[in-house]
Amino acid sequence: MFRIEPRVQGVTPELLEMYEAVSPSTIGHFTDFGFIHGLQPLFRPIQLLGNAVTVRIPHLDSTAIRHALELARPGDVLVVDMSGDDDRACWGEFRTYAAMAKQIAGVVVSGSVTDVRAITKLGFPVYSRGISAKTTRAMELEGEVNTTVSVAGVSVQPGDLVVGDDDGLFVVNPRDAGEIGLKAIEKQRREEVKRREYGFVNDTGPAGI
Repeated sequence: MFRIEPRVQGVTPELLEMYEAVSPSTIGHFTDFGFIHGLQPLFRPIQLLGNAVTVRIPHLDSTAIRHALELARPGDVLVVDMSGDDDRACWGEFRTYAAMAKQIAGVVVSGSVTDVRAITKLGFPVYSRGISAKTTRAMELEGEVNTTVSVAGVSVQPGDLVVGDDDGLFVVNPRDAGEIGLKAIEKQRREEVKRREYGFVNDTGPAGI
């Protein structure tokens, strides 16, 4: 049985513009909630920012990802809950081509991915728990799209804001994102002033402790 809910546009253009300059490592000074631990970027440097389209698949059957790709729009991030399966890869080279054709911003997988060399060469942002040559199948059994999912213990809702860089991955409800973003930008502004006092200029992006 498939449950396919409508896509949710929770992230506004204003939030996207704000978070273009915000690093998860700065956000970590203000909240412990929303950080997805245990997932790593497929390559570095990397940047991911967008509106969550959530997917839940039952281990072996990844048919729901196809439905999610059909619903997704430019700037979306697919967030895939593999129901605890770390062994199989549900994402690879040809799903990456399909995502890039729709201008999807990236994918977050609570399991494994494959075709690392091809995806890295394409520069498509991917975070996953691991890498595997063993893959899921399109079996038309069941799955969910745009429902609440769990990734590394973090609840992700459709329309959430997803923010990732070399240091980590953060998910936040848009209603809370504005306040956190403003605090982060102010902290980064103060950090830049301090760098200049030390005689340094940061040309690698927002960061600092």
